[in-house]
Amino acid sequence: MPIESGSCASARQAKQKRKSHSLSIRRTNSSEQERAGLHRDMLEGQDSKLPSAVRNTLLELFGQIEREFENLYIENLELRREIDTLNERLAGEGQTIDGAELSKGQLKTKASHSTSQLSQKLKTTYKASTSKIVSSFKTTTSRAICQLVKEYVGHRDGIWDVSVAKTQPVVLGTASADHTALLWSIETGKCLVKYVGHVGSVNSIKFHPTEQVALTASGDQTAHIWRYIVQLPAPQPTADCNQVSGEDEVEFSDKDEPDGDGDGSSDCPTVRAPLTSLKSHQGVVIAADWLVGGKQAVTASWDRTANLYDVETSELVHSLTGHDQELTHCCTHPTQRLVVTSSRDTTFRLWDFRDPSIHSVNVFQGHTDTVTSAVFTVGDNVVSGSDDRTVKVWDLKNMRSPIATIRTDSAVNRISVCVGQRIIALPHDNRQVRLFDMSGVRLARLPRSNRQGHRRMVCCSAWCEDHPICNLFTCGFDRQAIGWNINIPALLQEK
Repeated sequence: MPIESGSCASARQAKQKRKSHSLSIRRTNSSEQERAGLHRDMLEGQDSKLPSAVRNTLLELFGQIEREFENLYIENLELRREIDTLNERLAGEGQTIDGAELSKGQLKTKASHSTSQLSQKLKTTYKASTSKIVSSFKTTTSRAICQLVKEYVGHRDGIWDVSVAKTQPVVLGTASADHTALLWSIETGKCLVKYVGHVGSVNSIKFHPTEQVALTASGDQTAHIWRYIVQLPAPQPTADCNQVSGEDEVEFSDKDEPDGDGDGSSDCPTVRAPLTSLKSHQGVVIAADWLVGGKQAVTASWDRTANLYDVETSELVHSLTGHDQELTHCCTHPTQRLVVTSSRDTTFRLWDFRDPSIHSVNVFQGHTDTVTSAVFTVGDNVVSGSDDRTVKVWDLKNMRSPIATIRTDSAVNRISVCVGQRIIALPHDNRQVRLFDMSGVRLARLPRSNRQGHRRMVCCSAWCEDHPICNLFTCGFDRQAIGWNINIPALLQEK
């Protein structure tokens, strides 16, 4: 029987040690490992257009990166063990420490022993943010502060936009890729009205500030203004959606999604024709909003323009040109004749219509990728979100640089701001919804598990500050909207 050499044995032990670390979170069986190894060998056997020297250099560099991350991971585990040991030692004295209270000299000593610049940079980042990492494990607290109240199921395709009526009765509106807009009872989750006047995806919905009128934007290159009449049903007991076991996140396939017939939206009253159709764009109308007072409306289109219309006559008042690529969103100021438009050209523009004789525009370059939305907040602030995974808070009096920057791990979609409490809701491509304050401090993450939360990309969020049951709504490409109850006093107290 051949005897294995010492070097081979040590190499095998090192390899098994690496495997034990990589399998600490997710385990796979031996057959899966064999298939993965076979697949890797097949890839290595394929012809590559890269020169062999370049390819070997890349493989070596990636190997070094992997080793550095592995070493850093092991050192982090050791640091956590030291924290636990010190806590046990000081438990008798009624004192505890966390990662933020480790000796800076100790961390600097460990960093100085590293020969890799990458490892040193990562450990410096770890040292600066350890307290945030340790304090982020607040599952129970977060779930108590942010509770799922109601799911609104009835669309047959993804929901792009969600909005809340500003007049009584207060209803929820959703705009979907299934060519319809639906109005919902917030309390019961019952569909109240279906609008079917568009022949393309409905990309946006906004309610008139004083009347029971809605404004929708569509992929059929139009925006429609239509009237609705709703009668709210009697409230029904709300099922407790929060009794779930754990926060285990799972991947969902399309077969797990709602089938679109859950609440029977087909049997609710239907509005088939608009009061007014706004037709001046040559491309998809991606968003629309009312100017203060509701006598004018603005639309944003993929034809790189935004249009300002007179609602009563449907006439085009101004065509707002200047963006270099497709527009993604538009928003109006709640009390002033100001409009902000965002675009794929990485900019957002502020349009000022307060002086009838002067229509000024200011261009703001603050992102490196598509600006997915820009919204006004209380006072003179604007908040912009982008596919570059950042959200920035701006002061209109000084737009040279943001007053706060929020960095995330996923692209940010249509954001909304709770004006009274100055809280920003960020819907993400990775199905997360996070809450931040205006200074960029993270407050909470909405629960997302195998029984609640969105199963696919979250497209939009909307606050309803005065509603006693649901004060935040989100919608996503899983065909549902969700109403959340955010305990804002407790949330701010946790901060």
